[in-house]
Amino acid sequence: MENQTTIQLKSKEHEDLERDLNLKIMRVTTEIKDHYPELIKFLDEMPVTIPDEQNMEITLKNLKSYYDSLNSVLTNYISEQPQKSKL
Repeated sequence: MENQTTIQLKSKEHEDLERDLNLKIMRVTTEIKDHYPELIKFLDEMPVTIPDEQNMEITLKNLKSYYDSLNSVLTNYISEQPQKSKL
């Protein structure tokens, strides 16, 4: 059985990972909204990540998956765009 200190450390680690993933998601989402509004439709199509106190690892996996999906959509879109010539 885990002691309270171990549980608190896991909780703190979980919070840090969740915060990091949420920041990354926010950055990609903001970049899409500010620079690639044509991709906003994909934001609505992606699954919503809902926290689950009972199974925090799945929640982190969902956040990571959501971030990876967002990042992939943006990266692929940018790579498929013709390079703008510099004036």
